[in-house]
Amino acid sequence: MKLGIEALQHPGQSRYSATSCALTIVGLAALHCVTRIYSRTVILNAARIIEFRIRNDMFHRLTELDIGYFSHSRSGDILSRFSNDLTNVRMLSGFGVMSAINTLLIYCATITMMVRIHPWLTLWAIIPFPIMVLIVKKISHRLFHRSLQAQEELAHLSNQAEETVSAVRLIKSYCREEHFQEEFDRTATRYLQLNLKLAQLRGLIIPVMAAATGSGTLIVLFLGGKLVIADTITLGDFVAFSGYLAMLVWPTAVLGWILTLAQRGAASMSRLAGILAAEPTIRDWPHSLPLESMQGGIEARNLRFSYGGPEVLRGVSFHVTEGETVGITGEVGSGKSTLLRLIARLLPVEDGMLSIGGQEINGVTSESLHRLTGYVPQETFLFSRSVAENIAYGIGESHTIEAVTTAAGQAGMMQDIDTFPEKFGSQVGEKGITLSGGQKQRLSLARAIAGNPRLLLLDDPLSAVDAGREEEILNELSKFYSGRTSLIVSQRVSAFRDCDRIIVLNGGEIVEQGAPGELLQQDGLYADMYHRQQGTP
Repeated sequence: MKLGIEALQHPGQSRYSATSCALTIVGLAALHCVTRIYSRTVILNAARIIEFRIRNDMFHRLTELDIGYFSHSRSGDILSRFSNDLTNVRMLSGFGVMSAINTLLIYCATITMMVRIHPWLTLWAIIPFPIMVLIVKKISHRLFHRSLQAQEELAHLSNQAEETVSAVRLIKSYCREEHFQEEFDRTATRYLQLNLKLAQLRGLIIPVMAAATGSGTLIVLFLGGKLVIADTITLGDFVAFSGYLAMLVWPTAVLGWILTLAQRGAASMSRLAGILAAEPTIRDWPHSLPLESMQGGIEARNLRFSYGGPEVLRGVSFHVTEGETVGITGEVGSGKSTLLRLIARLLPVEDGMLSIGGQEINGVTSESLHRLTGYVPQETFLFSRSVAENIAYGIGESHTIEAVTTAAGQAGMMQDIDTFPEKFGSQVGEKGITLSGGQKQRLSLARAIAGNPRLLLLDDPLSAVDAGREEEILNELSKFYSGRTSLIVSQRVSAFRDCDRIIVLNGGEIVEQGAPGELLQQDGLYADMYHRQQGTP
């Protein structure tokens, strides 16, 4: 630009013509355009790949974590980290990094050229910039905390929306729509207020930077004009210097946006690190061996467990031989479900307290244990897919329709499936919304037995099933129990019809243990439950 101005000012005296200077500028502009397109493609693609890998790592980590982590984590909060926080990190690693590199290159090149024209004028022109950096740094510190608060509130808002949608039938049945609307309005208002405060901080950055570049321009006009009048620099130098200073205006403005992205990205990354850094409490030993069979049964030795408060299980000891069917009962809160979760290795167990298949449970690989286990939890969950796909989940991709049909029959589900419009292809809806409670339980039971497990753990599997259907299911299950180790948790003594032995828990301890007939003769807790349910004195 300097050479072009001088060529126009003194035709014939310059080494370069105005035309050649113009063509050079056009060529450099074209090169700049190509470079910008290529750099944007490379960096933005890299940001997408980074987002993809972080999302996969987070999902993989979530699948590794045990239920203890999810007991104190909200679903909406986790989903917010997968969407909003990951977007902030992608913006930082994409547009943020690209803009930072462009700003750094422009600053270095421009200031170098300005120094070559006149060092002292350059010094005066950039004096406002250090002041700007100090002010922006102070604002950025507050921006980080405000961004973190806003992201946490957004997670709360997402969690509230997710819970409301999941419980919409309950909300409508109790006519609580207005209450939940007010709760959502309050949360949304807090989120809005935090974002408005965040916008105020971001709004301060641009004026501060504009003031710095504007002050530099005024200094150049005043001092540079004097230097031109004094013939210290040429008019071409002054125009070029002013052009270089103008080139700093946009990078300086972008710098404020980069700082905003950096603070939001840092706040989001700290939230993502909460998942990525979480460690499962259930880990295989380095020398863990796969579980090949149930030979040796299940043995508990002074088994104790606590969720962080009082002990749920206190000194529980028993032995279940291979192929034995054992019922577990007791009052509510006696530790029945917890015991089943420990055997399924869904909760951590201290070394030496529990063995399975003749091996210490912590010395068994989790994958092999779960492959041999069919588990029906107390809280039934179904995927938003077809009936066949929900049953086949217990088998895997290599399932056959014969295996699915057999499992459905053993769970007493075939009569219901025959009434569905598309039979096994019928969609069950989100969390099985189209099915009754009993149908959900039987479908969950079919899923557990479809994989032909050697160890069957049933946690109150027939609580929502009517008496007539219960008898049909028990008849089918009695054939399935043969040769398998089965543990059945229930408060309905009718579920123990085919059990070889019954363990009675009370207050986390075994108070009775023996065959059903023996326990009835002892006239203890089991006998009392039996007589109350049978309506006999």
